[in-house]
Amino acid sequence: MKEGKPATIKEIAKRLKISPSTVSRALNDHPSIGLVTTMRVKKVAEELNYEPNQTAIFFKQRKTFTIGVVLPSLSEPFFSAAISEIENVASGKNYTVIMGQSLDDADRELRILQTLKAHRVDGVLMSIGKNTRAYPFIELLESAGIPIVFFDCVPDLENINKVVSDLETGMLEAIDVFVSCGHHAISLINGPPLLPASIERKRAYLKGLSIGGIPFKEEYMVHTDLTAEGNETAISQLLALPKRPSAVVSFNDYVALDVMKVVRQRGVTLNQDIHFISYANYPLWKYMENPPMASIEQFPGEQGKKAAELLFEQIDAVERPEPVKVTFKSRLVNQV
Repeated sequence: MKEGKPATIKEIAKRLKISPSTVSRALNDHPSIGLVTTMRVKKVAEELNYEPNQTAIFFKQRKTFTIGVVLPSLSEPFFSAAISEIENVASGKNYTVIMGQSLDDADRELRILQTLKAHRVDGVLMSIGKNTRAYPFIELLESAGIPIVFFDCVPDLENINKVVSDLETGMLEAIDVFVSCGHHAISLINGPPLLPASIERKRAYLKGLSIGGIPFKEEYMVHTDLTAEGNETAISQLLALPKRPSAVVSFNDYVALDVMKVVRQRGVTLNQDIHFISYANYPLWKYMENPPMASIEQFPGEQGKKAAELLFEQIDAVERPEPVKVTFKSRLVNQV
C-alpha cells in the first residue's frame, strides 16, 4: 500500500487475518461482531487511513446525499436568508447542498438543472428566474425520480410542490397605510407583466385601491424589467405625469433603491414629496437616512426552511406524497 493512500477493507482484513466481510460488518457496528473484534478493526482502519467508499455506499442506498438549489441570484439578501435555513435543514439530514444561480437566464437555468440531474442529486429546491416561461425541467427531473420543490418565485402550475408568500396581504396593508396618511395618488412599479409575482402584485394593487375607494388610473401602474435602466425608465414615467403620484409601491427593494436614487437626483424630496413602500424588507434600510416609509416582509428564511423540509419529506417517502402548497402571508413592517 502506498503511503498516504486510503486502505481498503481487504487490506485491513489481511492485516488482522480475518475475512473482508467481518471487517465490513465491524466497521458498521453489526451486532454479530464482538466488541473486541470491532475495536481492533476500527483501530487498524484508523492507522491505515481507511475511508469508506462513498460511491459504493451511494449505489447501495440509491442516494447521493446531495440536493441542488437553483436561484436567480446567490448575492441577494433575500436568497441569502433562504439559503441559510436550507443549509441548516440539509445539514441536519447529513446532506450536502449544491448551489447554482441562473442570473435570470432561462437557458442557463436549464443547463444547471441538467447538470444536477447528471450528478444524481436526491432532490432540487428552486426559485425560477424572471425570464422563465416554460418548465420542461419538471418532467426532466421527475422522469429521473428527482423531486423538486419551488419557493418564492414559482411556476403558475397545479400539482407541484411550492412554498410562497401571499403578496396580497402586504399590498393591502401598504395601500391602507398610504390612504390613512392622506395619499390618493398611489402608484405601483411592477415587474415584468408575465411574471407570476407581477400578476399577483397587480391583482392585489387593484383590490387595495378598490377597498380604499380610489379609482384605478392606468398611468399610475408602470412596469420594469428589473434592471437599473428599466427601473429608471419606470420612475421617470411617473415623475413626468401632470399629477405625479405621492405614494409608490415598488416590486422589491432593489427597484426601490434605484428609483429613490433617481428621485433624489431630480430634486424630489423623499418621504415628503413622494413616499415608497417596497417588498422584501432589505436588511440595510435601518442604516439609511431616508428609507422607504415601510417594507413588506416575505419571510425568506421561513420559506427556505419549509421548502427544504418538504423536499426531504419527498426524498424520504416510500411512496411520493401528493403535491403541497404552503403559503406565508406577507406583512407590513418597519413603518416610519
